[in-house]
Amino acid sequence: MKHLLLIVCFLIHTLLIAQTTISGKVTDTKGNPIEGANIYLEGTYDGTSSNEKGTFSFTTSEKGQQILIVSFISFETYIKTAEVSTFKNLEIILREDVNTLDAVTINAGTFEAGDNAKVTALKPLDVVTTASALGDFVGALQTLPGTSSVSEDGRLFVRGGEADETQIFIDGIRVFTPYSPSAPNIPTRGRFSPFLFKGITFSTGGYSAEYGQALSSVLLLNTNDETIKEKTDISLMTVGLGVGNTQVFGKNSLSVNASYINLAPYQKLFPDRNSWNKPVQSLNGEAVYRFRFKNESLLKLYGAYSYADFDMIQDDINYEDGFRFGLKNRNLYFNGSYKQHLANNWTVSGGTSFTNDNSKMNILDDKVVDNENSAHVKVTLKKRFSNRFKLNFGAEYFLTDFSEDYASETNGNATYGFDNNIFGSFIEADVFFSKKLATKVGVRMENSELLDEFTISPRASIAYKPGENAQFSFAYGRFYQSPKNEYLKFNTQFKAENTSHFIANYQYVKNKQILRIEGYYKKYQDLVKYDTERALPYSNYSNLGEGYSKGIDVFWRDNKNVKNTDYWVSYSFLDTERNYKNYQVKATPNFASKHNLSVVAKHWIEDWKSQVGLSYSFASGRSYTNPNINGFLNQKTKNYNSVSLNWAYLISQQKILYFSVNNVLGTQNVFGYNYKNTPNSAGTFNRQAMIPSADSFFFVGFFWTISDDKKDNQLNNL
Repeated sequence: MKHLLLIVCFLIHTLLIAQTTISGKVTDTKGNPIEGANIYLEGTYDGTSSNEKGTFSFTTSEKGQQILIVSFISFETYIKTAEVSTFKNLEIILREDVNTLDAVTINAGTFEAGDNAKVTALKPLDVVTTASALGDFVGALQTLPGTSSVSEDGRLFVRGGEADETQIFIDGIRVFTPYSPSAPNIPTRGRFSPFLFKGITFSTGGYSAEYGQALSSVLLLNTNDETIKEKTDISLMTVGLGVGNTQVFGKNSLSVNASYINLAPYQKLFPDRNSWNKPVQSLNGEAVYRFRFKNESLLKLYGAYSYADFDMIQDDINYEDGFRFGLKNRNLYFNGSYKQHLANNWTVSGGTSFTNDNSKMNILDDKVVDNENSAHVKVTLKKRFSNRFKLNFGAEYFLTDFSEDYASETNGNATYGFDNNIFGSFIEADVFFSKKLATKVGVRMENSELLDEFTISPRASIAYKPGENAQFSFAYGRFYQSPKNEYLKFNTQFKAENTSHFIANYQYVKNKQILRIEGYYKKYQDLVKYDTERALPYSNYSNLGEGYSKGIDVFWRDNKNVKNTDYWVSYSFLDTERNYKNYQVKATPNFASKHNLSVVAKHWIEDWKSQVGLSYSFASGRSYTNPNINGFLNQKTKNYNSVSLNWAYLISQQKILYFSVNNVLGTQNVFGYNYKNTPNSAGTFNRQAMIPSADSFFFVGFFWTISDDKKDNQLNNL
């Protein structure tokens, strides 16, 4: 018995000698103890948690070099590799994790929509459930602050900039012709289906150095990565029909959609001042292919074809028989992108796009044929050195080949065109000093072969979060853009137009509520000027134009205080003047309104299985030139007002009936005046109001999804 006790005591003594005690204290950067931190040796069951004083202690029998890990929620994980015998009386300081949801975000001038966005001001679903949007992503974005109501055009006008100053990218790749063709004084629409995208980033200014060739704004559209459901969508509408099908096979998926639109019934029911020789009709088709490789890299291919055709005679005070405008447009677009995560936190991505756009126009007795071939090739590399430092750099090449054939019985025939190739590169770093302070600093360089010009564009932004729900952001950037095609086809002796942005932003986010207040100042330089009524082959061109734009934008969204109701309010104050084009003096452009207000509300009625929506838009009067009095752009139109309603009735989980009415009150909005070229007998010039042809629109649609998932909610798909 004595021998047995001696053996047991010897084994216990040996075991105690073989074990090592690991101890220390865990605090934050301010010296406060962290209770409940997990401390353990990687690959073992040896570990413990820190107490209320932040201290810890545990034993292990492991020998040699080991990895000690200390982790706690909202803090960066601490990792130490050393001999296990040195893990004694450790002083471990954990830094705040800058990737948490309550961490600072760099957002000056930027609205995001998508599941991955920390702060979502607008959701992709809002595109098709906002009454005034009519299923167009541009229409939904026009309810955000910073945009101006230019309803006779339909494109995005941002913070005093023309529509051409906003560029659109799909998966980081440029779209050269993002809008469907249209006639003067008839609003256009975006070419792409809103169901294609999982997220939208709308930068009203101060955007990343990764993007260029945009003076005012960029709109980034990110397509869905993959789909997991096979389904068929059928839509029957008052103006046409559509069908779509998605097939999934392994890690592949293919979605195909097609639609046909004919406005003849609508134009007969709601006649306007135009006479239609051929009503508006369009045919659109798109296909999306996705493949995820074994290494989780992703390939996405997107192709779209659209055709539009119409012929009309517009009522015009200067043409007794009206102004004839006919158009046949064919557009082919391809976009391919690839993304792969490499070793050591490297990510490579890239893509290419190609556009062929052909338009045949009849303008009075003249015939014009425009043909544009454009391409964009891009490669980017990203390196995450840590959660606090990330580097993004890359290069790209833009190619544009534009030609125009002009034929006239009175003015003869002519051919115009240009080739514009631009090389761009950028480097940008995200630096997070803490959860409360972060900055993004970058520079972009471009070289235009056509303009023979090299430009450098510095960009910088900083964000500070003083409390849990609020943050301040500031941004500065310089931006360059080549002159428009309508200038380059006649003259190439230009410099790039440019502007500088200065932005200050305050944002408050709490419990489904968002408040944003943003002030900005933009200075324009080297804008194009000419000395004729419009840009012509014999005009004298220069880069002597300049201007400014400044204002305040306010956005409030609330999905909390009113049960089953989501609403947002946007207000913009804009002060802008330019001396460009054929302007005689510096003046406010005729597309800019000093005050813009938008109110959108959506309410779910459970008993009716319906969602009802309302949109209200207001814009103060816009400038125009009255030749009967002295001055240039010397008067203002009346204020713009429009109320739109929509109603979505859920027949079943997979069937929905949808109604939408734009400008339901039938307000006759005026966007300017055409004046007679010659005075009347009294010596004054008669005028004619410019009223958009599609300012009021009534839409009815039936949407049916045939899916294996019978619980699929069609209202969420709409």
